[in-house]
Amino acid sequence: MMAKTILITGASSGIGRASALYFAEKGWSVAATMRDPQKADAALQQPQISVLALDVTDGSSIANAVAATLARYQKIDALLNNAGYALFGPMEASDSEQIQQQFATNLFGLIEVTQQVLPVMRAAGQGLILNVSSIVGRLALPYASSYVATKFAVEGLSESMRYELDPFHIRVKLIEPGSILTEFGKGSMQVATSEPYQVSMNKFLGVFTKSNARAASPEDVAKVIYRAANDASNRLRYLAKPGPLFWLNRFLPDAAWRRLLVKAMVK
Repeated sequence: MMAKTILITGASSGIGRASALYFAEKGWSVAATMRDPQKADAALQQPQISVLALDVTDGSSIANAVAATLARYQKIDALLNNAGYALFGPMEASDSEQIQQQFATNLFGLIEVTQQVLPVMRAAGQGLILNVSSIVGRLALPYASSYVATKFAVEGLSESMRYELDPFHIRVKLIEPGSILTEFGKGSMQVATSEPYQVSMNKFLGVFTKSNARAASPEDVAKVIYRAANDASNRLRYLAKPGPLFWLNRFLPDAAWRRLLVKAMVK
């Protein structure tokens, strides 16, 4: 029986890299894609893994990676849309180019990769789309408005697509990590600054950094992704160590939640 094949975007580091290694360890064939394959971790150089160039903001790059995956493995059983980064800072300080790039990578890139893979899955009569969202796809935090907006959009997009794709036996699943111990500050995070907001933003980033220190590792999240990939149910959302903020948001009244967040992060 042929091994299952997964195409992963943003596999050079963090969740994407950890997922590529974990799926390969479990016997899957992995197309580990990234903008610059020359930067691939040496650990990805193994028989189960093909390292391919794919820039989610470039349609021809996506097409070439899909074609290369099919040439190597003849199928794509699952797509893990993982590529993305976080833009932090007040909305007022984020210029239009920063905001457009945030959406181009985190949302429009995810959409175009999915659009190019879906015909392959429809022809096969089955498939699985795994979209990496975040707990901020369900709750908003200060100084992350553009990033939060992209994750809210991914949540709605995924929920809508699962109805559209059900007749073709293509399932859609969302992975919702909390803070991740990943490459923040090394390409996965950008910060827009503005003097009037600086004091409160610094406090927020301090809280975020503390939270990140207690976060799930990329390897922890990869295991959740693998569990979702092998769950034959129609479950949509899979939390990956969401942390206390998520549960407080779920159970506190809105006024109490807002007071807590403002006290802890803003004032």
